[in-house]
Amino acid sequence: MKEILNHLFAHKKLTKSEAKDVIINISEGKYNDSQIAVFMGVYMMRSVSVEELSGFKQALLELCVKVDLGGIESIDMCGTGGDGKNTFNISTASSFVVAGAGYNVTKHGNYGVSSISGSSNVLEHIGYTFTTEVDKLKRQLEASNLCFIHAPLFHPAMKTVAPIRRAIGVKTFFNMLGPLVNPARPTHQSVGVFSLELARLYQYLFEQEDCEYTILHSLDGYDEISLTDKSIAIERSKEAILPPSYFGLDTHLPATDIYGGDTIEEAANILLSVLRNTATDSQQKVVLANAGMAIKTFEKNMSIEDCCSAARESIVSGKAYKVLTQSIDIN
Repeated sequence: MKEILNHLFAHKKLTKSEAKDVIINISEGKYNDSQIAVFMGVYMMRSVSVEELSGFKQALLELCVKVDLGGIESIDMCGTGGDGKNTFNISTASSFVVAGAGYNVTKHGNYGVSSISGSSNVLEHIGYTFTTEVDKLKRQLEASNLCFIHAPLFHPAMKTVAPIRRAIGVKTFFNMLGPLVNPARPTHQSVGVFSLELARLYQYLFEQEDCEYTILHSLDGYDEISLTDKSIAIERSKEAILPPSYFGLDTHLPATDIYGGDTIEEAANILLSVLRNTATDSQQKVVLANAGMAIKTFEKNMSIEDCCSAARESIVSGKAYKVLTQSIDIN
């Protein structure tokens, strides 16, 4: 690691192969906690290159517990986190809504590191049981159109890194990797990123893969559609700046309306209220916008208004909440 750090301190970048080797060496316990923390610190002070991010990604995918779900079409709705906004779990709520609308969702998620509550925190609080059993994941998909891929179980190589990330308490380059290393390898991705620069890196990496994707970033810094400002949406064939009015929801939200609370319990209660159709108007609308964009990632010829309407029907009909209860019941 000493040579790697000196290389980086000299303002040089790693090749894809070198970046991959660092992650593999971390997984094999070849570096101590201080060395790993310093390595992560480098990328808090400068941008990660596309070659470095690609190498980190390749290592994690090679080391992860593989998930073969039989080649089904599915979507992951996973944000990077790290935007410092402490919203409620919008992408998690949206995942249940999309599943309730009839689309397979293989949701990748983790505990919160730089936020109070990650997707794994709220689902664990509600009673969801994490598993690596592929048969159980398949049963969840068959029953409810959704299964949850709890990152710590599927990326044991990162066991060493987890306590260091928690101790640091701010976003690191590992935040960038979450949406890129879903072991289920979904055919569709609707992912939120915390910066426009990272959106461009994601665009390059997704272009190398055989998947349909939508990369989302709110121009005021959210790693999702926030409806507090315009959002950029990047797809394989186009990109656009989308004002809140684009979604046909007639709204422009203040940031306080999508705040996630100060505890995991508060965040979980908001998630439940969305799925039970008892959330505030603002909470529901921001979920509808994100779920609508995910549906549109599947349905290229459907208008965004119709996609958001399908999401609304999922909530109003009770199907979104049923996805949650059925998923919890399969233990």
